[in-house]
Amino acid sequence: VQLQASGGGLVQAGGSLRLSCAISGRTIRDYTVGWFRQAPGKERDFVGTSFRGVRIYYSDSVKGRFTLSRDNAKNTVYLQMDSLKPEDTAVYYCAADSRLILSSIYDPERYDYWGQGTLVTVSS
Repeated sequence: VQLQASGGGLVQAGGSLRLSCAISGRTIRDYTVGWFRQAPGKERDFVGTSFRGVRIYYSDSVKGRFTLSRDNAKNTVYLQMDSLKPEDTAVYYCAADSRLILSSIYDPERYDYWGQGTLVTVSS
């Protein structure tokens, strides 16, 4: 399974970006696919995930501002990011796994497949 993340860039605070994660090698219909982010000098943090295509979960820090969606026909997952803040600046990674249980979705170590990351910079 290969993941290709794209869509990062520089945006002013309050602006929007949409990240895409194109997945190849498997159909993602039953996969858990999510987004994590890592700011300089910090750990990789959970942003949101689509658990087996059934339900979407978000971190408290992005809830209400970010929207995760998936297009199974295109094997692509999106992260629409609105009302961006400088603290959202990070490298964003998409990740996927076929065997996750619900209690594990917040742990990046539990995801088997990762994209290369795309940088999001939010200026104040």
